[in-house]
Amino acid sequence: MAVSLKVNGAARSVPAEPDTPLLYVLRNDLALNAAKFGCGLAQCGACTVLVDGKPVRSCITEVGSVGESEVTTLEGLGTVDKPHPLQKAFIEEQAAQCGYCIAGMMMSAKALLDVNPHPSEADVRQGLADNLCRCGTHNRIIRAVLKASHAMGRT
Repeated sequence: MAVSLKVNGAARSVPAEPDTPLLYVLRNDLALNAAKFGCGLAQCGACTVLVDGKPVRSCITEVGSVGESEVTTLEGLGTVDKPHPLQKAFIEEQAAQCGYCIAGMMMSAKALLDVNPHPSEADVRQGLADNLCRCGTHNRIIRAVLKASHAMGRT
């Protein structure tokens, strides 16, 4: 069976059952490997992507439930030559240590900045509270989100 979806602005069709986790389709069928399998229970946030601008845990989201919605992964934010301000700020602040959580963190941060363009530090902490980082780079991650907000002319 083929499932159609829109990912990073492109219409795609993949051979998958509708109940296949979106994360598996993104990684295995579309070679979009930024979102990671962490816990498989929507507890850690490593698999976070945006669906119509809202953060979702792709490990528990069935690909068939996405329908005509726009799925955005970290690969859809910017390019190597022209990184999104969030990507640039995360690099500049050295916000990644092992990097496993970073795609999910950035996607949650993007959703936060889209609804709250002038976040306080407390807002950023709250917005990223459901994303876990075992390396302990939370302070650098928060600085990066605030820096990106400023770079985007939002603070």
